[in-house]
Amino acid sequence: MPDALYEVTHIDNIRLGEDGQSVVILDQTQLPNRTVYLTLRTAREMYDAIKKLKVRGAPAIGICAGYCIYALARQLDGTDYTEFAAEFHRQKEFLNSSRPTAVNLSWALTRMERVVTAGAGKPVPDILDRLGRECRAIHEEDIAMCRAISEYGLSLIKDGDGILTHCNAGPLATSRYGTALGPLFLGKERGMGFHVFSDETRPLLQGARLTSYELQKAGIDVTLICDNMASIVMKNGWINACFVGCDRVAANGDTANKIGTSGVAILANYYGIPFYVLGPTSTVDLSCKTGGDIQIELRDPDEIKEKFYAEPMALPEVKCYNPAFDVTDHTLISGIVTEKGICRPPYTQSLAELFAQGK
Repeated sequence: MPDALYEVTHIDNIRLGEDGQSVVILDQTQLPNRTVYLTLRTAREMYDAIKKLKVRGAPAIGICAGYCIYALARQLDGTDYTEFAAEFHRQKEFLNSSRPTAVNLSWALTRMERVVTAGAGKPVPDILDRLGRECRAIHEEDIAMCRAISEYGLSLIKDGDGILTHCNAGPLATSRYGTALGPLFLGKERGMGFHVFSDETRPLLQGARLTSYELQKAGIDVTLICDNMASIVMKNGWINACFVGCDRVAANGDTANKIGTSGVAILANYYGIPFYVLGPTSTVDLSCKTGGDIQIELRDPDEIKEKFYAEPMALPEVKCYNPAFDVTDHTLISGIVTEKGICRPPYTQSLAELFAQGK
């Protein structure tokens, strides 16, 4: 494997600190101009890292949350079980409030809390050992899931295809290969070539800052376009498939992803281009019946007016609407690619089957 590709696909973007009481992350807000690692020690630092997108991408948020709650739990060593469990729950709820849309955050934190609940009456050091194994397992499982998703996704495209992607769902947002970008990196390893059109993804520019960065560094042919250019590159016949990630998948197949994704899906449907959503089963929320039940995070309006600009691009009194995500209707989705296989319509049936009989 080429060294540049390996460095991208195996980037160490989240890890437990050597002291076991901190978490080290690659600050994604500094990319592509600076490579900065942050050490998170307090609950507030951890909350802010998630809230302010220093760590982002649904799987990466879940991995980070698992490590964070474990590091905070390690700081509680020496307390009795009752006090430990109460403080663990308080910290868990605090971290969980940082971002509402990505299900991986609550999924990972709830998974960690189950370890505490199951350890009722046991010595706190024993519970800490189990928590340490659990957070590491979350990370290792994501690595395996990303590899499997990449394999399934690669089966949907061929050498020389043009791919359009929106936001960022590569190794920075996950672990190792990534989800939506994973098939491209895996194909590159195997000698395949693709031309990728990366939407810049307003207003936080994850496509420009992160996706084009990852692809360029890995030696994959990438062209950065503004979000409103997706239609023309599709019309020109340059796109064979659209690959996007997801932050939550409802039981009927509606998916929440970075704002603008639904527009890409509508355009792809118009031009007859397959539109695929790629993500681990941890993003599937069968308790959420439709996309209408997904809580959409609203972010600071100044991200639209001021962020990345030398001076404001709108008058201070101008109102802004800044949802972080939108929901793509299941009727626009050609397939949902998970580590357990590719789901096809009707999604109420195929998604349910993923979880049936321990599959």
